[in-house]
Amino acid sequence: MTQLALVIDLNVCVGCHACVTSCKEWNTSGAAGFMADQRPYEADPTGTFFNRVQTFEVGEYPNTQTVHFPKSCLHCEDPPCVPVCPTGASYKRESDGIVLVDYDRCIGCKYCSWACPYGVRELDEKQRVMKKCTLCVDRIYDRSLPEAERKPACVMACPTNARLFGDVHDPDSQVSQAIRDRGGYALMPEWGTNPANHYLPRRRTELTILPDELQRADNPLKVDGKLPKPALKDASLDDTTSW
Repeated sequence: MTQLALVIDLNVCVGCHACVTSCKEWNTSGAAGFMADQRPYEADPTGTFFNRVQTFEVGEYPNTQTVHFPKSCLHCEDPPCVPVCPTGASYKRESDGIVLVDYDRCIGCKYCSWACPYGVRELDEKQRVMKKCTLCVDRIYDRSLPEAERKPACVMACPTNARLFGDVHDPDSQVSQAIRDRGGYALMPEWGTNPANHYLPRRRTELTILPDELQRADNPLKVDGKLPKPALKDASLDDTTSW
């Protein structure tokens, strides 16, 4: 069975939130919209987001690092949100493994959010239904788009290519190779949900600085006598500019 998913490289994610804004823009105007924003500029703003980036520090001073951790629905192979839904609104598609919500059936009871161990279910406060990442299902199957653009909006927007998209059940796919070759892992596997989305771990990079690289090198343009000067016969600014 095909299982579409995201693979996120934590080593190159810079926390720019391009994935968040592109997701919001595409889905608000797409099949998954409306995505409410209540009191966005007040003290207690709330909003519906399919993707969020959590930023935190690891380590102890002075050896600390900043980690940016994007998180959305992980499209679990055994999603706990599906069996608890009293109306059958939450379901997993057999054709591609994407977990979706039927808004016409959803009653906003939040059972799915309580069952989800990853906290990625969102209540739209205006429509009073539960929403979540759809992997841009209305985009990835849109034949009016060039094949190279039939990817989730977050993948298309990422400036560092930190997000990969594909079939994790296909051993020859880009995502499967990345998981296999770079130690990809699933989030919180102890819950037994078998998340389809995977993360590529951060890799420690040592920076080597040679002694001669610590010596100050003055900008030659700022050294007296070396600034570029026009010849005396060259046209002046008054000659070439109309005031």
